[in-house]
Formats: sequence, structure tokens, C-alpha cells
Amino acid sequence: MSELNKIALKIISGGKGILAADESNGTMTKRLEAVRIESTPENRLLFRETLFTSKNIEGCIGGVILYDETIKQKTKSGKTIPDIIYEKGSIPGIKVDTGAKILSNSPDETITEGLDGLRERLKKYHELGARFTKWRGVYKITDKFPSKIAIHSNAHALARYAALAQECEMVPIVEPEVLMNGDHTALECLKKTSEVIEKCFEELIIHKVDLKGVILKPNMILPGCDSKIKISKEEVSSKTIECLKKSVPNEVPGIAFLSGGQSEIEATENLDFINKSNNTNFIMTYSYGRALQQNALKTWSESDKDINQTQKAFNKRVEMCTLAAQGKWSKQLEKN
Repeated sequence: MSELNKIALKIISGGKGILAADESNGTMTKRLEAVRIESTPENRLLFRETLFTSKNIEGCIGGVILYDETIKQKTKSGKTIPDIIYEKGSIPGIKVDTGAKILSNSPDETITEGLDGLRERLKKYHELGARFTKWRGVYKITDKFPSKIAIHSNAHALARYAALAQECEMVPIVEPEVLMNGDHTALECLKKTSEVIEKCFEELIIHKVDLKGVILKPNMILPGCDSKIKISKEEVSSKTIECLKKSVPNEVPGIAFLSGGQSEIEATENLDFINKSNNTNFIMTYSYGRALQQNALKTWSESDKDINQTQKAFNKRVEMCTLAAQGKWSKQLEKN
């Protein structure tokens, strides 16, 4: 196995998932202020350190995606955040895109930027301890979108990023997110998501990216959140697996789903159904942000930053998602 493949498998094997703690300062400020906590560097660090030192990081979380501010921070003990993550047996990663901007000639869509100076930034992140990276492309579904411009432009950017990450001996997480926003059906989501992922891999292959050292982070196949359509967990599972079997080359070691606006329970239950039905060679796990942190953040704010209670809430969610990543979750276990 290549070193990149070993890293990828260490992150996602055995039911382990990824904690996406790469919220920008702006996003983290919104989440903290929503629970009446002031967004300072100290508070952002304290909340994240509370999660990273939780018991179930070890054994459940294979990788933690960090933000630029976080990977450079030190705790009161003098340890760096990557050091704390390594001590828990997990691998630190880093978000390297600089966000979605208006796409030229298609102003209702976006292109993710951040390629300028990326090679130099990757070298610095590697020195800080990161061994995997993340870049997110964003697509919307309407009767006109995603357009071919958006699909091609974002796929090209994702492939250039992935090639640079592997050049720097880091595993790239490729995240083409087709948003839940809208009134589209699950069938439309299946069609558009398949088209987006297929184009991404077409570009990755053109750019000679080692697919055995890549983790795909896609959305599940769901109807738009404004559609008022409800589909069963079985249908979410079957359509999601159909999409991946059609779109993802067999060399890719695994899929780490984003939660994409689902509640904590929905994201867990859908992942469990996908794994109970998984008839592919892909590892199917999670790369959740809000769906792992939401209850912990609420607990943290209500209990005056009580670390023990916050970690208890986080440990429960991590445990449930790891069971789901093995197809072993149940509503009864959730209640216990």
C-alpha cells in the first residue's frame, strides 16, 4: 500500500469517522452567539479542546479537520492542537480552500477559491502536523443548475487541489457538496449528484491523482428541504449507494458523508441504513460537523462551560455515529 492509502485507511477504517471542526471564524461566531457565548479566540479554542480531549475521540474518530486558526493554537498546557489529536490516536487535517465566491458568467453559482499560494501553505500545514486536507465545492439544484460551468470549474479546482495535496504527502478529502436547499426531488438529487461526482473523478484522473489516497466527502441522496417530500431511510440508502456505485472508481478506499443540514439523529440513522445495505467495496463512514457538535455546544452553553457534561454529550454522539458506520446502530441504543 502507498503511504497515502495507509493514512486514508487509518482515518476511516473500523467504524472510525471524521470530526469536521474546520468552521471559519465567521461560522463559529454565528454558532457561539446562537447559544449566547462570546466568540473569542479563547472560547473557540476552549470548546474545540473540550471535544478533542473527549474519551471517544480515541477509538471512534480517525481524523479531525481543523481551521487555520485552530491548527496554530496552543492550549494552556503548552501543547499544540495537532499534538493533542495525535495523543488520542487520531490524525489532524486542515481545510485549505478559502471559500466559495461568485462564479464568472454564472453569478447565481459559486466557485471555490484558494489555489493561489496553496503549495506553500500545504508545506506549512504539513510542518504543523497535518496529514490530510479538505476542499469543498458547492452546487445548487434548480431547473437550471448546477450548470456545466459550475460542474466543470469546481471539478477542475478540486483536482488541482488534490494533486497539490498529494505532492505534499497529504491525503485530500474531495468534497463536492450538492446542497439540500431547494424543492427538488430525491431523483433529481441522484441525477445531479452523480453528474457532479463523475466529473470530479474525470478531472482527478486527468490530473494523475492517486485515487487510492483520496477520501470522497459527498452528500447523501435526499429531496430538497423545501420540497415537503419525505422518503424512507431505505430509499435514501438505495439511492445513495446507486449514486456511488455509478460514479466512484473502485480504487477509492472510502466515502465519508457530510451531514448537509440533517439533524444529528437523521444523519446517524441514514448512515446506519446505508451501511446495513452496503454492497460495495467502499468503506462508508461520516465526516460530520454540526451533527456531531450541536448537542455538545448546547450543553456547553447551558452548563457554564462544564467540560465533563459537554464531553459526555459529545461522546454519546460520536459513539452512535461510529455504530452507524458499522451498520450496528439502533433506536434502542440511541435511547439508552
